[in-house]
Amino acid sequence: MLANIAYLKTAQNGRIWFEQTMMKHLFSPFRIKHLHLENRIVMPGLASFLIEDDGSISDKTVEHYRKRAAGGPAMVIVEAHAVSPEGIVSTHQARIYDDRFVEGLSRIAQVIKSEGAIPAIQIHHGGRQVPFRVIKRKPIAPSNLPCPTIRGEVEPLDHDGIRRVVKDFGDAASRAVEAGFELLEIHGAHGYIINQFLSRFSNIRDDEYGGDLKGRTRFAKEILQEVRSRIGKDFPLSFKISAQEFVPEGLTVEESVEILKEIVPCGVDILQVSAGNDATPEWICQPMFMEKACLADSAAKIREALSIPVMSVGRINDPLVADSIIEQGKADLVCMGRGLLADPELPKKAKEGQLDDIRICIACNTCMESIFRRGRIECLVNPFLGREKEMELHPATKTKKVMVVGGGPGGLNVAWIAAQRGHEVHLYERQSELGGQLNLATIASYKKELVSLIEYQKRQGEKFGVNIHLNSEVTVDTVRETAPDVVILATGSVPITPPIPGIDRPIVIPLTEILNGVRPVKGKVVVVGGGATGCEVAHHLSESGCQVTIVEMLPKLAEQLESITRKVLIGKLKEKNAQIMTEYKVAYIEDDGVTVTDKDGKELPIKADAVVITIGNRPDNALFEHIKPMGLELYQIGDCLEPRSAKAAIYEGAVIGREI
Repeated sequence: MLANIAYLKTAQNGRIWFEQTMMKHLFSPFRIKHLHLENRIVMPGLASFLIEDDGSISDKTVEHYRKRAAGGPAMVIVEAHAVSPEGIVSTHQARIYDDRFVEGLSRIAQVIKSEGAIPAIQIHHGGRQVPFRVIKRKPIAPSNLPCPTIRGEVEPLDHDGIRRVVKDFGDAASRAVEAGFELLEIHGAHGYIINQFLSRFSNIRDDEYGGDLKGRTRFAKEILQEVRSRIGKDFPLSFKISAQEFVPEGLTVEESVEILKEIVPCGVDILQVSAGNDATPEWICQPMFMEKACLADSAAKIREALSIPVMSVGRINDPLVADSIIEQGKADLVCMGRGLLADPELPKKAKEGQLDDIRICIACNTCMESIFRRGRIECLVNPFLGREKEMELHPATKTKKVMVVGGGPGGLNVAWIAAQRGHEVHLYERQSELGGQLNLATIASYKKELVSLIEYQKRQGEKFGVNIHLNSEVTVDTVRETAPDVVILATGSVPITPPIPGIDRPIVIPLTEILNGVRPVKGKVVVVGGGATGCEVAHHLSESGCQVTIVEMLPKLAEQLESITRKVLIGKLKEKNAQIMTEYKVAYIEDDGVTVTDKDGKELPIKADAVVITIGNRPDNALFEHIKPMGLELYQIGDCLEPRSAKAAIYEGAVIGREI
């Protein structure tokens, strides 16, 4: 565990500050060969998918990296670049397999350097993790073992194919140097092709590229030797490894140490220690369930065993945690990936002591889910991510009196952004505190970090002068008395009460009373509805010692939930022996439980001490209908328009706050 970190609370306002001396480790300099790093913060290679279908670099790509470099990290490692056409995992992946890409890459390297950071680049080949639909052919692999998640046939590499891939890495390295990058990283982790050769989980070859450790490391060694011959002996070279894969026959830290003893002498100057592969993505992009800095101990073991500089990665989103890693000697550098997506100015703010102005990454994994579902990177807490140019904020040409109704994430976001631009903003919240439904969400143990989002939004409201009115129910008369130029409704939604016989029995406990602790529950609980909310509530109850049964009409649970979080959440429900009943619906509720029916209409009674309904919400839009005839400039955002995610509400708030 990391050492306890001392927080200093000011008596004046209760905000959290820190003693400047606490950060002396994180903001101390470091050297990698001739490279001088101003501090210990590195942005690791993290897919943006802000790449055109033909692989070209757009202005959005350049601005994305400029923004991150300008925020104060010592080095920015640009996302994984495919070294060959059959190695790309998506049409939006960055590429470096042709000379035509050098000009665009040079733009990125130059803009990173111009902002004071060291420009680095990661090169990569997806191997068996490449979808057939992307490359229109079978993906290549060490052995005839398909990717566990993509599936489908693969083409095992023969010796000529291996030599071709080795050369592709060398060609890519030459282009990286030509483009102006100052450090090169070879991606040997996360179940991609080099990792596939290193691990018995994916390599069952019986020739000189398989079998024992020397055989399985041969491919990586040949790549490193080829790359080193291209870039020269003085050019800094990094290698990224999944030190643990968490699968049968997969890599462990102990085996990774022996692997690294084989390959580091081939010219590696620094290591980035990660984890996971295609079968265990929760260790690649850790969700909220994982502890902060969950891989730091692995990095420490490798650093101690090899006496080579090490970068630690894995849920390092807090500068105080990062400082502690350096202080304890667990790593020489810390990688902040999602943290710099959430707030590109995190390093500068941390150095200046503005901890409560940092927009903390909450590990919701929206960024990773969005690149695969939507083909572009997005962030729940940072609506400007991937839209840096189009969402620039400018002072309002005409200041207005703005009335925001609702203090949830959407209302808070629109309020402080409008105020920052110069508008007079009044925010009304019917409850005694701000945060809306996010306050209830933070009750679940693994979602405690949502508090940081609420606190950040509140802090920005204070900073930019939003007038807050708590315990204020807004009516038409309130609007008339306030006389605003603009009204923005962020009134949220209310739970749906289904027409189930017995729904009004005492055994049925409102969701809000479960989450806020008003009605403590023990014993057997039936959760009606297996969407994201239902599963989260079931997890919360099972952690509290309840025996939970989830009843869901659809074939699968929580399908709208981000895939990695969904996998871990359902796994934890099973660990707690929650009973999962999909394709069932509740027929009626009695004083001692419920009766459900399957898809054939067969009834099944379930005994319970409590029943919780989580089948969804409906918009709370009554105020909109009353205000609409007044002819004001009127907007709706978030759930009051249509129930959906906090991400949608925050984004809509940013758009409207920027435009009014």
